[in-house]
Amino acid sequence: MLVNLNDVLYQALARKCAIPAFNVFGYEDAKAVIDAAAEMGSPVILATNKVAIHHMPIEVIGAMLVEMAKKAAVPVVVHLDHGQNYETAAKAIAAGYSSVMYDGSALPFEENVRNTAEVVKLGHAFGVSVEGEIGSVGYSDSATGNDGTLTDPYEAKVFAEKTKVDALAVAVGTTHRMETQSASIDYHLMEEIQKVVPVPLVMHGSTGLPDNDLQEIAKMNFCKVNIGTAIRMRFGNSLRKAIHDKPEVFDRLELFQSPIKEVKQEAVNKIRLLHANHLTWDED
Repeated sequence: MLVNLNDVLYQALARKCAIPAFNVFGYEDAKAVIDAAAEMGSPVILATNKVAIHHMPIEVIGAMLVEMAKKAAVPVVVHLDHGQNYETAAKAIAAGYSSVMYDGSALPFEENVRNTAEVVKLGHAFGVSVEGEIGSVGYSDSATGNDGTLTDPYEAKVFAEKTKVDALAVAVGTTHRMETQSASIDYHLMEEIQKVVPVPLVMHGSTGLPDNDLQEIAKMNFCKVNIGTAIRMRFGNSLRKAIHDKPEVFDRLELFQSPIKEVKQEAVNKIRLLHANHLTWDED
């Protein structure tokens, strides 16, 4: 069933668990994630980042993911990750996305507030939840030029109040696109932020977090946890092995079977670590 963030995040907040948002790039990994959620009886978030919507037009990938979500046996959020501007958010909403993120974290504070508030106004008019970001989660690739900036708790409080976002992404030590679970997060900063921010918090760059940290943050107000690199690595490594082991096979439907299983296994593991399978919902 297709839902938005508000349909699941506040229950996660109350039950001290978190819902994983998996960055997907097509049918195969989206199906694997939904199958994992169905097996675990857990809600899940299918997220598409700027790379995904550059590869496949947003109206195309959106229509596919929304249809898959509607047919799923568990709640599925279809979410725009790191929307770069108002126009992209509007396109996602028109395509049926149930949730969007506007990322103005690289902008001056007041401009980020102003732009995010406009996206919130648009999203709420269509029953779509909106995530914003304050502070900036950096990238492991130095070529991006974004090393990140930790979130100031007071700015986070003011930002949430002024924009009326439904969820707030903050920077507390994680890094996008990490390939090892070696990130070190600032628990004191996390506690200070959640003391003053009334909405559910979002952790980006969560592939880099050790398993014990994932379990701990799920007990806090971090109710949405973004995971992308972990499932891309499982898919890519498995596909590489399948091509090596079966050099005579050229049918991608056969070559994709093992990667799909690997992605599902990774998704099941993250759902279990975040206790998302502890949530219940009204199927009517």
